[in-house]
Amino acid sequence: MGKAWTFVTQLHTVAGPVLMLLYPLYASVVAIESTSKLDDEQWLAYWIIYSFLTLVEMLLQPALEWLPIWYNVKLVFVAWLVLPQFKGAAFLYERYVRDQVRKYGGFNNHPQFNRPQSSKTSPTGKAKNSFVQFMNPKTGEQEAY
Repeated sequence: MGKAWTFVTQLHTVAGPVLMLLYPLYASVVAIESTSKLDDEQWLAYWIIYSFLTLVEMLLQPALEWLPIWYNVKLVFVAWLVLPQFKGAAFLYERYVRDQVRKYGGFNNHPQFNRPQSSKTSPTGKAKNSFVQFMNPKTGEQEAY
């Protein structure tokens, strides 16, 4: 059991950075370079939620040290955020974060946040994701930053 346990421990230590940083970094670069904006949604949402998780973890570090399963819970949660089968990051952003940003974010004067959302349909006849409509400015519209 000694060698097997050492291997499992080392694998567990490497899994966190690979799952939380390396794979999302690679997938974000691929998303930026692709012509589709749909994959950008997942990775922008991931980095927003992962940053928030890291900040909360820093604030609650003394309490989290008392929870021996915290790292495992975080690893499973981040796997749900990252894995393309679940698209958890896009789900959480669309369901919870977006409303809070619009409500408390102070973006009320920004044209992208005040634009009425329309129900555009794609060539397949399905409505476009409202997140994509929210994130992509209309063609011909000038943005002032």
